Amino acid sequence: MCLLQSLGIGGKMPPVLIVGNEIHRGLSHPGLTTLPMIPQESPKENLRIPTPRLENGRVTQRFVDDLIDFFKQEQRLPSPTAFKILSDVTSLLREEPSLVEVQLGRDDLINICGDIHGQFFDLARIFDLRGTPSVQNQYLFNGDFVDRGPWGVEVTLVLLSYKLLYPNAFYVNRGNHECEEVNRAYGFQNEVLDKYEPKMFRAFQDAFSWLPVAHCINTAVLVMHGGLFSNDDVTLDDIRAIERGCQPERDSLMCDLLWSDPQRENGREPNSRGFSCVFGPDITQRFLTKNNLLYIVRSHECVQYGYDLCHDDTVVTVFSAPNYCDRHGNKGAICILHGDDVSMPEFKKFTAAPHPKITNLYYSNFLVRMGLL
Repeated sequence: MCLLQSLGIGGKMPPVLIVGNEIHRGLSHPGLTTLPMIPQESPKENLRIPTPRLENGRVTQRFVDDLIDFFKQEQRLPSPTAFKILSDVTSLLREEPSLVEVQLGRDDLINICGDIHGQFFDLARIFDLRGTPSVQNQYLFNGDFVDRGPWGVEVTLVLLSYKLLYPNAFYVNRGNHECEEVNRAYGFQNEVLDKYEPKMFRAFQDAFSWLPVAHCINTAVLVMHGGLFSNDDVTLDDIRAIERGCQPERDSLMCDLLWSDPQRENGREPNSRGFSCVFGPDITQRFLTKNNLLYIVRSHECVQYGYDLCHDDTVVTVFSAPNYCDRHGNKGAICILHGDDVSMPEFKKFTAAPHPKITNLYYSNFLVRMGLL
């Protein structure tokens, strides 16, 4: 049985919304409403810029700057250039470990960004707000670059171009939406086939399959897309030993890292998404103690203010797709860790950027658009 067949309707996970100090799954709380889809104004017209070009086959800062402006004008990067980026980054990612160690200097910081989900104009706003990547201003994008939003191709090509340009200052984690079967339902496959030839979808999947599954900041903070594990006694060495270059198997450590969620109650329960588990404060505390960590940072859930703290502030959720799907009215956020004291995360909230009038679920299949998956 494939992932989507096993997912069923139970695989749909409504966003997490916060009222006061309470966390609510779904939109059933009487004080919450789903905002209607509001047409967005297109960005102001600028003079048409030329197609960005690699310099001697390599990504440069000028290339990435031009690429962002080029995509803002809704232009399409030629296939040979897109394929070159994907091929080069796949080779780079194959050399990285499954668990990447990041060591910040005293004057360095890292911006941890959550789900983007194809909301390219909000990605561009993040770089406007937080600046160009550098050794002193590092970035970690924590998975779910694609699906639902209509610009997953553009988001991914910008992120992977930055990875090539700053391999030791720009980091990317795999999310549950960097998986082939999920992309077939939630829109990314249709988007790629609309914009490029079929072989390009395979090139994206090859790159996705080699993305790291976790990063550890200053040996103290573990960052993954989903959360903790379906069984105890998992160590950082177990994460390091995860094999990549494949699709995640059910009941695997990779599946847990991409799919699990926190809950208020102690213990574990089956996850209503249909994969992995939900884990309580006791599970978190045992894992942190065993691995000598301060806290974890994860994404994977839409939260109303862009970030959320739970389990006595040892689980941080950060979500970076504001006004998710043009209807949830949430803010986006960035979690910032400073090298001189990673124990005190800082949060920057931001609102959605104006974007062209394209329905966010444009490429998703019928069941997703109807809210049945």
